[in-house]
Amino acid sequence: MARSWPAILASIMLVFPARAATAEAFSWSELAPLPDPIGFAAPFAGVAQGSLVVAGGANFPTGRPWSGAKKIWHDRVFVLDTPDGTWREAGRLPGPLGYGVSLSIPDGILCIGGSNEREHVSGVFLLRREGAGVAFETYPVLPRPLANAAGALVGTTVYVAGGIERPDAAPGRQLWALELAAPAGSRQWRDLPPCPGRPRMLAVAGAREGAFYLFGGVDLVPDGNNGLKREYLREAWRYTPAGGWQRLADMPEPRAAAPTPAPTNGAAHLFVLGGDVGTHADQVNVLRDEHPGFSAGILAYHTITDTWSPFGSLPKKVGPNPQTDPNAGLWPPVTTTAVAWRGHYILPSGEVRPAVRTPRVLSAQPLRKRTELGWLNGVTLGAYLLGMLGIGVYCARRERSTDAFFRGGQSLPWWAVGLSIYATMLSSITYMALPAKAYATDWTYFFANVAIVAVAPIVIALYLPFYRRLNVTSAYEYLEKRFNLAVRLFGSASFILFQIGRMAIVLYLPSIALATVSSFDVYTCILLTATLCIIYTMIGGIEAVVWTDVVQTVVLLGGALLSLGLVLSECQGGWGEFIRTARDGGKFFENTVWWSSDFATASVVLIFVGSLFNNLTSYTASQDVVQRYVTTRNEKQAARSIWTNALMVLPGTVVFFALGTALYVFYRMNPERLDTAISTDQILPLFIVRELPLGVAGLVIAGIFAASQSTLSSSLNSVAAAWVTDFYQRFRPGRTDRSNVRRAQAVILIVGTFVTVIACLMVRLNIASLFDAFISVVGMTGGALAGLFVLGIFTQRAHGAGALIGAVGSVITLLCVRQYTSINFFLFGAIGTLTCVALGYAASCLLPTKQKSLVGLTLHDSSGAEPVAVMGDVVGQPPPTS
Repeated sequence: MARSWPAILASIMLVFPARAATAEAFSWSELAPLPDPIGFAAPFAGVAQGSLVVAGGANFPTGRPWSGAKKIWHDRVFVLDTPDGTWREAGRLPGPLGYGVSLSIPDGILCIGGSNEREHVSGVFLLRREGAGVAFETYPVLPRPLANAAGALVGTTVYVAGGIERPDAAPGRQLWALELAAPAGSRQWRDLPPCPGRPRMLAVAGAREGAFYLFGGVDLVPDGNNGLKREYLREAWRYTPAGGWQRLADMPEPRAAAPTPAPTNGAAHLFVLGGDVGTHADQVNVLRDEHPGFSAGILAYHTITDTWSPFGSLPKKVGPNPQTDPNAGLWPPVTTTAVAWRGHYILPSGEVRPAVRTPRVLSAQPLRKRTELGWLNGVTLGAYLLGMLGIGVYCARRERSTDAFFRGGQSLPWWAVGLSIYATMLSSITYMALPAKAYATDWTYFFANVAIVAVAPIVIALYLPFYRRLNVTSAYEYLEKRFNLAVRLFGSASFILFQIGRMAIVLYLPSIALATVSSFDVYTCILLTATLCIIYTMIGGIEAVVWTDVVQTVVLLGGALLSLGLVLSECQGGWGEFIRTARDGGKFFENTVWWSSDFATASVVLIFVGSLFNNLTSYTASQDVVQRYVTTRNEKQAARSIWTNALMVLPGTVVFFALGTALYVFYRMNPERLDTAISTDQILPLFIVRELPLGVAGLVIAGIFAASQSTLSSSLNSVAAAWVTDFYQRFRPGRTDRSNVRRAQAVILIVGTFVTVIACLMVRLNIASLFDAFISVVGMTGGALAGLFVLGIFTQRAHGAGALIGAVGSVITLLCVRQYTSINFFLFGAIGTLTCVALGYAASCLLPTKQKSLVGLTLHDSSGAEPVAVMGDVVGQPPPTS
């Protein structure tokens, strides 16, 4: 009986078992202990002017409370300037204080509420370094006194939730916010909607991607004897200003008094470090010094899949005599602040058993585990790379003229050119970031690629005839024929500069992603990808680019389909469970906004319209695509190549979005297999190197290299074509064809090397979403170019000076829109194009110009009719209309 493909894929996975992700999230070490033999519970802690500061807190210096000892609050301030230094006392708080919220903000440490020996307080102050000591600045007081609350800084907003107003009171549900960006004189705490869950104190707060998180804690309920008892909570909540409170998945077990705010790592994880699970809460007076301490387990919450999983533990070594000398050992602390300092999370002091403090200071460094790819994956990847080089060598035999080097002798088959256009536009950005978008959000961005299909008939009917009839090598030759040399140079230079930036991003993205999750060295990835691509593009010209693109299209789409199949085979419950899980997570169109009058909202209409203009730029004004239109035998075949690309876009987009959704389902079912250190854009490489069988992983990694190289080779050849045609030949005519080819090869080598250097420098940059950044750049730099071609083809009145004014005005307008408005980046291309057209046409109407023949240069006269003159505002002549 025939086996289904999921069963076949599952059997493949069994033959080559997946490599498990690390179970540890942090490596632990210690800083110098505080200069106090006992230590403190609930001190204020944070970073002030670059130094680590611990202040206040409480302890039992004379014994245990069950022996009659009294809790004492403190006001001493300790400062640590470097991780390898020692603590020094730097001053005193305004008074003994502890059990408040402390948050590191740019100006220092914000100390909020707390308690002392007599009462809970509502005061708020900023602690900052000043010389060798400290200084304090008063901030607006809380609406009511508060201690044992949880707080976090989200952007420029401070949130404080839960806590108790008096020592004998029950916890509250309140949520208060203070906007730090407001002028100092107008700052005040706002009362926001209370948390719908249980009242709580000793909870853990967190901040991630503009949201405030609240985990666990303790509620106090009547014990039946006119007293209160603790109930430990598993609830988890998220608050956003736009969406209010949202209930999240419960924690696997209750946690209270864990270090807060919750540490973060990667793009989507928050960590609850230990805490009190409540197991021995009713036995404190019985166990006393026999208490085993608090939980050492670390829980990781993943914001995308809404899942919890264990990720290692805090260090715990009880020492030789834990009952009488607990500080000889190392215990997980509670009631302390988690302070982000110099790439580590610091847990200063805290409570390690009931009534027992520690002077120890723990330091946690986030771990990143790389996976060895193995020889089989290396062989697969190496075979692909050598194959690409072989195609370049084969095609080099026929590259002897600029026509062959830049246009392939106009003899390339239409289907190969269509696949080449598809591979050029489907860069490593698409290959990795589209699945990442679907994994992190939903399918709303699907409609960005639908616009490509809508653009195809426009290009074929209105633009393609001009490029073919004028027989151009560079698209910007048309701009000189239609306007003047200055407009041509502006267009060509803009294209070249944009392509240099684009190539750097396309080269950087897969390299940094693969190096993050595998044994690849990031610089080796960049150099390997760029070097081979430069070589086959230099020696093979556009023919090598097109034929390598054909192979790369097969490899990258095959890799995506294979990954999708293997992910689905690993999802428990089959296809039905996959669909149910994805729908429950809102991963299709459940949360899609189809229309909104708010131009800051990514609605479907906005995405489609914006992408229509963005793709108009790519398919009508970008040399790397337009160059393909003149590589076929005739206009009819060029049109077929455009349709080939357009018809491949939708099924390809479905594959990439489905792959992202499948990754979401897989990691929701297996959250422990996530890497807590990765960014969202690295989710596909993580799955490839950690979960795919040996050999298969090498093939899919080849797909990532293929996506990068297809774009890089196309851009290099088109940049060389633009430079040689628009600058070198234009200003130094009469050179031999062979000389021009050598010049083009030199440009490829120089630009390729320069881009490689830029990509290496980009390794240190942090881009939250490379797909968003890429689309934003396209709209910012391409709108003016698209507008110039619209002015040229569709109007008779526009002239060179007016077109330049429109282009410059378009760029300035977009800079202002980006800086001073919240308009969605998808609209940047539309704004840039329309602004260029409007300003360019208006300027052309106002400024006079010399007559110029427009025969065959506009849509109004493209068939060889009598010349049409641009008159501008010439006296006695009625201006022609567009």
